[in-house]
Amino acid sequence: MNTATRGSTHGDNAALRFAEGGNAALATITHIDGSFSRRLGAQLAIGRDGALVGSMADGCLEGALISLAQEAWEDGRPRFVHFGGAGDPMDLRLPCGSRIAVTLDPAPDMQALGDAVDALDARRCAEIAVPLADGSVMRRAYRPGLRIVAFGTGPELSAFERLAETHGAIVQSMRPHGEGADTGLSLGQAPEMTLDAWTAVVVLFHDHEWERAILPAALTSDAFYIGAQGGAAAREARAELISSSGLTERAQGRLHGPVGLIGRARDPAVLALSVLAEIVAAYETLA
Repeated sequence: MNTATRGSTHGDNAALRFAEGGNAALATITHIDGSFSRRLGAQLAIGRDGALVGSMADGCLEGALISLAQEAWEDGRPRFVHFGGAGDPMDLRLPCGSRIAVTLDPAPDMQALGDAVDALDARRCAEIAVPLADGSVMRRAYRPGLRIVAFGTGPELSAFERLAETHGAIVQSMRPHGEGADTGLSLGQAPEMTLDAWTAVVVLFHDHEWERAILPAALTSDAFYIGAQGGAAAREARAELISSSGLTERAQGRLHGPVGLIGRARDPAVLALSVLAEIVAAYETLA
């Protein structure tokens, strides 16, 4: 079976998409002094209907930002505010002791937002200009969302699908023909797949014959992560397969195995958590 989900409904890319739909203000963290629970550039889209998409903090700033958005919509001017003891009239002291600066734009450039969304849909990086108080701009960069192509069958693949989709990854699952789908994998045939630099590949077969056509194609692709499950004997056989396939040493060294962060995962749900955590950790290090 070959299925795919659209991806995360939260986070900065989701905030961008919501704002691009119109009738929303876009709040962006433009400076952080100290340690904060969100990264520089974190965004929250605030709809005129009260909808909130994205994540600016842990609930301690949203009320103030909604009030600021209402004011900003009245005169159409951005608001440049600080939180954490900087002395602004609406300032809130942050429990973490940090200070942040936020730009709230009540009318972001719709053309720029649309171009950014189009680039992300095409699996390309994008950026927009966020205005700052001194008249300059911050170049706010976006990268395509995490995409995972997962091969396998049975409860391991099903458990991984559920967890990865809950996390918000774009998941494409590939199973053998005959498992409830019109299209699927054929033993010995390389699958058709597009693997970019923000895509991970994980192989969850117990019958490792399926790997022979999958792994060489994955290891020579742009995918940032390639992993395959299996015990010691399977890993030895896999290493022989890869070394005899004519791949470069660099390509051969890209394979993760044992796969996942939890050693000796004996339960499908534990394996799914173990593998997904390793993939997400690798994705978070990407530029």
